[in-house]
Order: sequence, then structure tokens, then C-alpha cells
Amino acid sequence: MGQKLAQMDRLKISKFKLDALLDITLSINANLPVEKLLAKYESILRDNLGIGKILIYKRSNTWECILNGGFPEELENIDVESRLLDIKEIFFDAAEMGFEGVDIIIPVFNNNVHLAFVFIGDIEEEGEGMSPVLKHLNFIQTFSSIIIVAIENIRLFRESLLQEAMKKELELAARMQQMLIPDNSQMPKNPGIIVHGFYFPHYEVGGDYYDCLKLSETKTGFCIADVSGKGISAAILMSNFQASLRALFTHDINLETLVVKLNSIVVVNAAGEKFLTFFVARYDHKTGIMEYLNAAHNPPVLYDTVTGEVLHLQASCVGIGMLDEIPNAKKSDLQIKNYSKIVCYTDGLSELKGDDGNDIGTGVIIRHISNTAPVEENIKEMIKELGLPDDNPSTFDDVSIIVADLPR
Repeated sequence: MGQKLAQMDRLKISKFKLDALLDITLSINANLPVEKLLAKYESILRDNLGIGKILIYKRSNTWECILNGGFPEELENIDVESRLLDIKEIFFDAAEMGFEGVDIIIPVFNNNVHLAFVFIGDIEEEGEGMSPVLKHLNFIQTFSSIIIVAIENIRLFRESLLQEAMKKELELAARMQQMLIPDNSQMPKNPGIIVHGFYFPHYEVGGDYYDCLKLSETKTGFCIADVSGKGISAAILMSNFQASLRALFTHDINLETLVVKLNSIVVVNAAGEKFLTFFVARYDHKTGIMEYLNAAHNPPVLYDTVTGEVLHLQASCVGIGMLDEIPNAKKSDLQIKNYSKIVCYTDGLSELKGDDGNDIGTGVIIRHISNTAPVEENIKEMIKELGLPDDNPSTFDDVSIIVADLPR
């Protein structure tokens, strides 16, 4: 009779375990929150099977205790990396490692990498009969693996949703940023000046910017800038900078005053964390005078097609936003006497690597523009030779170029 009752008890327990596995599987498929899955897990083990204490450490970005049922709080703050990663199978000597009240430690793996550690202990260690921990060990191991892998899949799914949302946000930001860069169809093309731009962002969004503005019937303004750093923050700062520039840049504003005002705006907006290098020019095609100011930007290259003279328009002050006040900002004036070409660029171009492994600098620009062909054709040939935007393995930054033919 006793044997029959024992057999019935075993069948009852077995049925309960199967029902528990079915219940937790249905709960997982129903997308129950992690908190409710853990509550079910703890209730089944502690309330129904008599397991005294349960604690789970799980790896996500870091190791964290996601459940503590019955153990001292001190066990929630152990250094998993140094104390547990050597455990490759069920460990029965946890007490010897200083884990008081822990009978066994069950490691859980995912793709042969530690995903979690389950601490199990009995409350009534002096009770009669077999310990519930040992009696239900295989079930505890299976049940724990199911619940922990499910929680990890929930985390990964949430991360994938977040990454997809971020990807869409970046795509939108990239489209918005592209709108800040003037299309070549909007650039001036007249007997006095012909302007073209080339923009190759390395990431979805970046910190490069160039612009060209008609300031009067005879005056054209153009500029190029590069924000320190990359990503969304650089793009936001650049969009704000563009709006400020367009509001301030007029046919008669002193370029020193323009730079000082832009600096004040960037200092407030960037809070000292970012700055811009900036080159700005204003060209009067009637008089042939080009005013310019270079605030720590790569020196644009000016080529006179008649004399063959090459000028590098060097910086005269620090970058925008580097200091609360810009010292010694000073514009320069150039008299364009002959048909000339100007090439403005960001360091994504000049820091590309040549065959010798060194930065290409401006030599490749000079080589391509040293002729009487339109500068747009020159730069297209240079871009093709350099394998931009996709066929140059040394491309690590945005590449932006704005060029102008200055007929006389």
C-alpha cells in the first residue's frame, strides 16, 4: 500500500512538473513581463516544490542579481567575474566558497557562454528525508534554463526594437542634415562665379557643413565647417550653426564681427564640449576682391590658372567655440586678377592615406586643379581617383568639398 501511495505521489509530482513547464511556456509565448515570469518561477520552486532559497545572477551588459528569494542581501553584490566564471557544471561545494546557505550553484549557458548562475538552498536543512534541492535537481536545472533563456530573448528583442527605432531616427536625421547641405542646382552659376559642392558622410549623420549664399547682385558668400566629434550631437550643433550663419551673414557685415557673434552662439549651445573649425569667404565678382577669414580650418587651396601661383589660405584665429572670446580674429583680402579656382575641404579629405601610408594633404588637389579646365571636372576626376565614397579603405571621416571657379 505504501509503495502504491509513493508511486502516486511521484506521478502527481511528475504531472505537476509537466504542467509547470507548459504553464511557463505559455506565459513566455504570451509575452508576459519579466517580473511576472520570475514571480511564477519563484512560486513554483518555493511554494510548490519546497525549495527554500533561490537567487539568480544574470548577464546582460553587466552581471546583475535579478531575483533573490530568501538569501541574505550580501549575496546580491558578489563579483561574478572573479568568483563564479570557473564553474562549468552544477557545483555542490558552494559553502566552501563562502556562500553561506547555498547548497548548489547551477550555471546556465547560451552558445557556450555563461548566461546566468542560479543559487539554490534549503531552509530546513535538518529536515527528514531527501532534500527538495536534490529531489528536484534535474527539474530545477531545466526549468531555470528555460526561464533564463526566455528572459534573455526578451532583452535581445527589446534591444533589437530599440536599435531599429534608433536606425530610423538616424535615417531621418541624415535626411534632415542632407537638407542643410545646398544642392548643386541651387549653387550660383554665372559669369562671375560658379560653385559646386561634394558631400560624402561617413556615418548616417556627421559634423561637416558647407554653404553658399547670394548676398547681393555682385557678392557671394561661401563657407565650410567641421564640428569636433561625430554623431547626433555634432549634427544638432551644425544645424543650429547653419541657422545662425544664414541669419547673420550679409553683404556688408564685417567678417570679424560675424565670427565673434557665431562664437558666442556656439559657446552657449555647446557648453564648451564641442567646437567648429570654420572658413568663410565673401567674393565680389565685380571688383574681384575676395575677403576671407579662416578659424582653424584646413587651408583652402587657391590656384591662378594664368600665373600658376598656388595659395593656401591659412588660419588666422582659433576655432569657433574653443574659447569664450576669440582673440585676434582678422580677415584677409585677396585681389583675384586672373581666372582662378578655389577648393575648400574638410580633413576627411586631406587625412586620407596615400600609397605610402601618409596623409595625402593638398598635393592631390593641386595636381588635379593645375590646368584651365573647370574645377568641377577637376574634383570629379580627383574623387574618382581617390575611390570616394566607398572604395577607399582609409576613409574614416566625412568628406566635404566646396569649390568655385572665379572667372575674370
